[in-house]
Amino acid sequence: MLRRFSINFALLSMAIDALAIVLSMVLAVQVRPLLNDLSFVERVPLPVFLPTNLYFLFPFIWVSLLAVASIYDGRKFLRVVDEFTAISLASFLASISLAGVLYLSFRDVSRTLFGIIVLIAYLLLLAWRVLARLYFRSRNNFPDEHRRILIVGAGTLGQKVRAQLEKEGVENLTFVGFLDDIASSFNESTNLLGSWDEIRDVTQNEQITDIIIALPHSLYQNMGTIVTRLDDISVRVWIALGFFDLALYKTEMEDFAGIPMLDLRAPALSEYQRIIKRAFDLVLGLLAFLIIFPVICLVALIVWLDDGYPIIFRQKRVGANGRIFDIYKFRTMFTNVKELQKKNNKNHKTKNDPRITRTGGFLRRFSLDELPQLVNVLAGDMSLVGPRPELPYLVEQYQPWQRKRFAVPPGITGWWQVTGRSDKPMHLNTEDDLYYIKNYSLMLDLQILIRTIWAVLLGRGAY
Repeated sequence: MLRRFSINFALLSMAIDALAIVLSMVLAVQVRPLLNDLSFVERVPLPVFLPTNLYFLFPFIWVSLLAVASIYDGRKFLRVVDEFTAISLASFLASISLAGVLYLSFRDVSRTLFGIIVLIAYLLLLAWRVLARLYFRSRNNFPDEHRRILIVGAGTLGQKVRAQLEKEGVENLTFVGFLDDIASSFNESTNLLGSWDEIRDVTQNEQITDIIIALPHSLYQNMGTIVTRLDDISVRVWIALGFFDLALYKTEMEDFAGIPMLDLRAPALSEYQRIIKRAFDLVLGLLAFLIIFPVICLVALIVWLDDGYPIIFRQKRVGANGRIFDIYKFRTMFTNVKELQKKNNKNHKTKNDPRITRTGGFLRRFSLDELPQLVNVLAGDMSLVGPRPELPYLVEQYQPWQRKRFAVPPGITGWWQVTGRSDKPMHLNTEDDLYYIKNYSLMLDLQILIRTIWAVLLGRGAY
């Protein structure tokens, strides 16, 4: 019986992907002649064909890049949005690589034909995975997929881990309960199964597959004892890092007088990273602005027809290094918003907000109201990806550790958007912002941009 998280399924997935790419090439050859009659498509002589070598080269390169992106590690992408994001990024890199191969070798291959191959292959890669997920979900009693979670530590961190597990709603993942030695935890948790001393018995009796250790700093000295008691038990052990472990400082390994040491106060972004990030923003931001300029004009017209002037909403926000700047958005609220705030006693975003215009709800649903922020990006006030642009009055209430989020420019999108968007209050996004700063890379920016597309299409937390 085929198991989703097995080596056999990974190998089968590679084979299906290779066949999907070959099939896309075959279909593209059949479709391309139909486009000869279009005025904006260059005519090609018939019959259309592809060199035989490409039928081996295309699948090899594409599948290899999917493997590099860990697509075939099923446990890494439990959520469909994560898997589709990784496939989108790997497919983008594959298309660039294959275009380079054609340019250096088979330059007579039609560009339109190549574009059709990429499009069909990408859709096939997504389509068969949707069917596979539906198949495995229908077999929800399949033991290979079922994971039972035990959390050691029922304090604040443990409760946050449990809440996140329940929020994600991963299929066939069950939270069983807590273990804790702190007396107060017996009153705080209704799922407390016992103390740390009972971890072996609980693990075996409850058929636990994964143990998450979520202890505060003051109890880290107990971690070694807990792990040692599980040495001869086949169970996966995870350590949930507290917030200050995860995101307060960036650490780097450096040679200090011939001794390898960790620098706990390394700059958030190096000068090289800042240059790369700014160049990335300018190139991609300008390209995006030129492509969607007609959409911007159309949205501006719709806003004006719906509720008149002003079309653009300006607001003070806090940027990099605490600098104040004007952020631009399409106006989505009525012009008499202050009166509505007093009447409804609301001054923050909520669902079914009476201050929002007819078109405003639609613009927010698909994040079209944020398109003018491309001007902020080109001006250098913002980045395409970064921390959430914060309101000055909220910054005044920040604790010192929260100000680390101003180490980089704020972004149109960011880690906060692809992991929740408006599902949580703005001031609670600081942890997401610091996680992004600590783990910044150009690949992470690309991943976030792709995941943002899925988040917008799914409408998660958008209002």
